[in-house]
Amino acid sequence: MQPETLLAHDAERHPNGAVVPPIFQNSLFTFESWDDIDHAFDHRLDSFIYTRGKNPTVKMVEEKLAALAGGEKAQLFPSGMGAISAAVMHCIKAGDHVVAVKNLYGPANNFLTAYLKPKFNLEITFVEGKAVAEFENAIQSNTSLIFLESPSSAVFSLQNISAVAALAKSKGIKTIIDNTWATPLFQKPLAMGIDLEMHSCSKYIGGHSDVVAGVLIGKAELIDSISLREYEWIGAKMAPFEAWLLLRSLRTFTVRVKQHQANAKVVAEFLDQHPKIELVRYPGLDHFDQKELAHQQMTGFTGLMGFQLKTTDLPSIKKFVNSLELFQIGVSWGGHESLIYAPAISYLKELSPDQFEALGISLGDMRISVGLENAQDLIEDLNQALDGIV
Repeated sequence: MQPETLLAHDAERHPNGAVVPPIFQNSLFTFESWDDIDHAFDHRLDSFIYTRGKNPTVKMVEEKLAALAGGEKAQLFPSGMGAISAAVMHCIKAGDHVVAVKNLYGPANNFLTAYLKPKFNLEITFVEGKAVAEFENAIQSNTSLIFLESPSSAVFSLQNISAVAALAKSKGIKTIIDNTWATPLFQKPLAMGIDLEMHSCSKYIGGHSDVVAGVLIGKAELIDSISLREYEWIGAKMAPFEAWLLLRSLRTFTVRVKQHQANAKVVAEFLDQHPKIELVRYPGLDHFDQKELAHQQMTGFTGLMGFQLKTTDLPSIKKFVNSLELFQIGVSWGGHESLIYAPAISYLKELSPDQFEALGISLGDMRISVGLENAQDLIEDLNQALDGIV
């Protein structure tokens, strides 16, 4: 089935002819006999016993997302960071070495450097990631994981996913990719050889800014192992109601993402020509420096982009942000509404000055999530705010 049909029908169970599946909002499931529950415990991955483990509503969403990404199985988590933390902890042990892109999502960077490094004597090497040789040169005898994010946070640079995955496999190293930006519609990392694909479902998969969730997708054996260990033991339960909201969102997922793409292209081209913009960071632009790789491994582009103002004067930057009327100020992205955020605000709080400088961004860097409003209205809003910069 094509994505639109798959997301409307696949894996759904409709008791009594209900066009929308019910929410299984229960903590436990009962059994007719001793033998029935005994059998369920012997087959925990396929049985509904307790919602901290498996739940029918959650399972429906997992099956849809696995099918969309081309994976054998998926495991939902109550946040993207829950999925990242579980995936990383499953792939490493004390004293291991991790290679990661330096423009990794801030909390993921902190999880590696501020939490795992001191607690588990973890070694970490950060690379820009544009060249495969960077990963090859960074690998050590104790490297157990390569962590990708393509496009990467803040600067939207790409990694050659197939080449890095092949390198990792040749050396017995696991790979994780944060594929939230491209979504499983526009990029298929599992088909390129990646072991674990991660998404923050709070973004385009949810799409309505009303649910926080994450997902891991991969081969059944690997996902089952994470489900029985990190997912259950840490207690990172996915709630049935949030799963039901995702189920609702998936029905319009392809329509929404394609409209985000259409709006973003128009906005990016406007910003690219504006005299008060230094540069625009968006893989969908014709002059994007990794255009060939972008079209090689992605079939489309979503609505998140960055741009750099030609000023680093903080009062002017604040005036620009505060003058916007349609672009609301807020973190996260991928919802129906348009948002603006200055990465420096959180990165300067989450990272050391050296780490921030290494990211290659400045106070003048803005990040916008182009929503589903009329594209021309969004351009007019940006234009009037830019006019106010001296």
